[in-house]
Amino acid sequence: MDTALWILAVLLIVVGVAGTVLPALPGVILVLAGIVLGAWIDDFVRVSGMTVAIVAVLAVAAWLIEYAAGVLGARKAGASKEAIFGALIGTVLGIFTGLIGLLFLPLLGAVIGQYLVDRDLIRARDVGIATWLGMAAGMLAKIALSFVMIGIFIAALLIE
Repeated sequence: MDTALWILAVLLIVVGVAGTVLPALPGVILVLAGIVLGAWIDDFVRVSGMTVAIVAVLAVAAWLIEYAAGVLGARKAGASKEAIFGALIGTVLGIFTGLIGLLFLPLLGAVIGQYLVDRDLIRARDVGIATWLGMAAGMLAKIALSFVMIGIFIAALLIE
């Protein structure tokens, strides 16, 4: 039974790591769920409740940083709601078009959204780039914090 639970914990973590890049999956939450399951399997002996609490704080921080970075990038450039919505649509469409689409369709969506509001291609480009850079910075921070969470978990498992 423990083996099946460990396989599930590892699967949750692996799918969670994929979810840090794919917006359709709640990546950080899945990583956290895998870590909590792994700690529970061992009755929180090797991975203590305090360790799980620290990892949970990092998960919340990853979510907040990702959200704040995207919003700050958009606000700094004066993005309209349409630009932000365009970036969101671009992100969703990017899921179905591979890595290049996932990287650049949010930028294109933000540019199109802002252009529909201002009819100024230069401004739309600037807003799109700023929005995209904010989203990219947030995603990189989320990925980094996810790996820190996993590192803490593995260290706790290995150091009794």
